[in-house]
Amino acid sequence: MSALQLRGVTKRFGDFLAVDGASLEVPNGTFVCMLGPSGCGKTTLLRMIAGLEAPSEGTILIGDEDITPIPTHKRDFGMVFQSLALFPHLNVGDNIAYPLRIRGVDKTARHQRVEELLALIDLPGYAGRAISQLSGGQRQRVAIARALALSPRLFLLDEPLSALDAKLREVMQVELRQLQQQLGITTIVVTHDQREAMTMADLVVVMADGRIRQAAPPVEIYRRPADSFVAGFIGSTNLLPLDSDSRVLGRRIPGIAPPSASTGAQLSIRPEDVRLVPPEEGILAGTVTFVRDLGSTIETFVEAGGHTLIAVTAPHRGAAFAVGDAVGIDLSPESCVVLKS
Repeated sequence: MSALQLRGVTKRFGDFLAVDGASLEVPNGTFVCMLGPSGCGKTTLLRMIAGLEAPSEGTILIGDEDITPIPTHKRDFGMVFQSLALFPHLNVGDNIAYPLRIRGVDKTARHQRVEELLALIDLPGYAGRAISQLSGGQRQRVAIARALALSPRLFLLDEPLSALDAKLREVMQVELRQLQQQLGITTIVVTHDQREAMTMADLVVVMADGRIRQAAPPVEIYRRPADSFVAGFIGSTNLLPLDSDSRVLGRRIPGIAPPSASTGAQLSIRPEDVRLVPPEEGILAGTVTFVRDLGSTIETFVEAGGHTLIAVTAPHRGAAFAVGDAVGIDLSPESCVVLKS
């Protein structure tokens, strides 16, 4: 059974179409990352799921229940905002207990629940601490605990890690994913960070211009993108024109064919799948224009037929080619994805 269903959800602000006919099914217990550039509609879509915005069209369901007309406070969702919105005049325990207090939960039960949640987020004994005494990561955990206090049926987070430094953000990505797995709660996170989405998600929803361009597991999104936008947005890729006669830069690649009934297409191949070989051994020919040693990988930039390709290799053998070298480019058909123009 789907925990969440979106059916043709649309949002207009005057003449501006912020979300255009979004349809999606999210199974119970799934961790979803909504990913896309600024202004693509992902936060607006999350706000409609939360009940903070009303759809112009479409339906939002939990299981078989239509929650589209139900106000936010009756949806039984937990939400963490980008700003965290912790109360600075309340200590950690009172911040976590706040939703329980306004629901009329008695003091003993509140105290017990706070202690459970502090243990869950690995902050036992912090109930009496002031918010100002916490680090950024600790504040993030407190905001998560507060959102989980009422055991919500859906957990929503709007760019919750964006204010953290890079190292702490990576730690929190793993912690948040492990917490979700432990609780088994359906979770939806809005992010613009591709690495974050690939680290945490069971299902990545890529959006652009108000539309869902692809919704799939991370590996499928990366290896089998639905279109050139997804291919270029998720990670790094090489996009080459594929002619209607199956030629790439004038050379036919065995095993590659354009989409049926298409006058042209693009070929997407990830940099780690591009193999540079001696000129006489390659399907395509090119010239090395730049080599970048990043420590963990070496990136080699090659100009071929007016296009620049990037090949990524492991550094254990050092750079195989230098700037100015003529090289062959070997493209494995199994690693290539044909995309409609």
